[in-house]
Amino acid sequence: MTKPDDPHDVNTTGRPLPSLTDGLTGVRPATGYKPGPEREQYTIAPDGRPPEQQPSWRRDFPIDWPQSHYVARRDFTKFLVLTSLAFTVGQYWIGVQNYFRRRRGLPETRKIATLSELPVGGTIVFRYPGPHDDCVLIRTGENTLLAYSQKCSHLACAVVPRPEKGDIHCPCHEGYFDLSTGRPLAGPPRRPLPRITLKTLGDHIYATGVEARTV
Repeated sequence: MTKPDDPHDVNTTGRPLPSLTDGLTGVRPATGYKPGPEREQYTIAPDGRPPEQQPSWRRDFPIDWPQSHYVARRDFTKFLVLTSLAFTVGQYWIGVQNYFRRRRGLPETRKIATLSELPVGGTIVFRYPGPHDDCVLIRTGENTLLAYSQKCSHLACAVVPRPEKGDIHCPCHEGYFDLSTGRPLAGPPRRPLPRITLKTLGDHIYATGVEARTV
């Protein structure tokens, strides 16, 4: 126990006078109940020595490990508020995009070829729905027609249908797709080719929409 500076502050037993003590036992110095520093102010020097023994360069780097890892309640609240705000804005953005997507409607139905010019096993390249959206039409049977986007789902290289082998080949990176489904079989592609929906009226073949798929 630290002795008082003034010798008159001790009694005959050597203990501090009651006015300088506190607590249930009356022997703990009143200074022992002084509030300590804030939690974020606690610091531990790398060498463990007290602050008065630290070199002068540490004044330029006053933040030690406990302080740098301490997350104050205000910081945590700010994180929650910003995260919630970003989530809310994202939901509104998705809603706005869906609204405008519904207003744009489905792609127009467009004639792309005729049955008489496409023999069984033959292919025709066409553009749908935009002028830069290359697609390929394949006739695999007398009454079976397939159409896909011609852009590989890997890096948009032009794919080549091979009806005799039952696949669609991407020569850029040796990717392969199943001819009947457009799903990837081998190579870098992981997503299927977008499928073009078709309709036939008499001898005419029409593209009616695009199915963008992920699996």
